[in-house]
Amino acid sequence: MTTLQALLAFSFAAFLLTITPGLDTALVLRTAATEGPRRAFAAALGIGMGCLVWGVAAACGAGALLTASEHAYTALKWAGAAYLVWVGGKMLMRPRDSFEPGAMAPTGGGGLAALRRGLLTNLLNPKVGVFYISFLPQFVPTGANPATFGVLLAGLHVVMGLIWAGLLIAATAPLAGLLRKASVIRGLDRITGGVFIAFGLRLALERR
Repeated sequence: MTTLQALLAFSFAAFLLTITPGLDTALVLRTAATEGPRRAFAAALGIGMGCLVWGVAAACGAGALLTASEHAYTALKWAGAAYLVWVGGKMLMRPRDSFEPGAMAPTGGGGLAALRRGLLTNLLNPKVGVFYISFLPQFVPTGANPATFGVLLAGLHVVMGLIWAGLLIAATAPLAGLLRKASVIRGLDRITGGVFIAFGLRLALERR
């Protein structure tokens, strides 16, 4: 896989992951609706910082494993493939029918508090770390430094997240309504689940 191919493939997968509603989306929508756009973007920035911390940790850890030994590489590969197929299978076979951004009650505390909420939302969610460890290694092109390129990919994912958060904040009411439609949620879950399964199988079949 060339560098361009790796970036394009990761961008496509990360885009689907970014727009699929989850805890981060709920936090941004809830903050925008109750505390205004500035605090909502502060929360989104905190979420991005949390993702970057997990991404850097995962990229460096995975990079060390990828270069350490054949056994370590194989173990990481199969663990990552199993995780992606498991998550993708759940999303594909049991897609959600609803997504609730949460109770619309002001939480207060200002922009710094909103940033802290976003940061802790991701730092205290080990699923983010597991996802990065499973996902990043398969997008490292031949000859590239695994840790450096993994950090680059994590940064790209954070930028996508901030752009999506900006769109959510700018159109809080219509997007919140759209994300309450069962057909939209099921469709996003199934598409993302299918992509996860495909990448999991690709990782399992890939040779070093």
